Amino acid sequence: MNLFSFTGDLSHLASILILLYAIEKNRSIAGISLKTQSLYVLVYLTRYLNLFYKYFSLYNSLLKIVFIGSSSYTVYLMTNKYKKDIQANVDSFPSRYLIGGSFVLSLIFTYHYRIPDVLWSFSIWLEAVAILPQLFILQRTGEAENITTHYIFALGLYRALYIPNWIWRYFAEDRFDYISVLAGLIQTAIYSDFFYIYYNKVMKGKKFELPV
Repeated sequence: MNLFSFTGDLSHLASILILLYAIEKNRSIAGISLKTQSLYVLVYLTRYLNLFYKYFSLYNSLLKIVFIGSSSYTVYLMTNKYKKDIQANVDSFPSRYLIGGSFVLSLIFTYHYRIPDVLWSFSIWLEAVAILPQLFILQRTGEAENITTHYIFALGLYRALYIPNWIWRYFAEDRFDYISVLAGLIQTAIYSDFFYIYYNKVMKGKKFELPV
């Protein structure tokens, strides 16, 4: 635990709260990707299997429960309470390729060929690309509610903050997790265009719109 990882965790929690607030405030899931939210459920379920057999700390266990529970609850809201707003023709990114590609990468990049280790690696690679269906919706529609973009920004910031965390751990703990670093850099690169538009539009009080 260090300042960077703790701040990243706070940003991650903030993104979840912002998303749930946006859904309930608007009483709609318009503009939100069910595919992205479903991928995050898969990410947390495969990453946090050790919740049931390995204890690290109360903080660690609570975060795992919150991430699994909140992501599952979000999908529940989208597929039950607000399912009439699902836009399958817009949320049409082929997420099966993200799952398949992540699985292949988890077999190539893993520390041990044991089921928990392969699933952990799979979750890392899948998390790196899980936001793509959501960004695809933004690309298709060309605009989004600012509160939705706040959610995406907080989610991207969480992963970006882990870059200085990895640097810190390398020098302070002599630990280098190359799988997380590679996937995290890819994930941050995926967000780069969004960050640029977010800064030039939303941060200046304008509506999020993609340049024509």
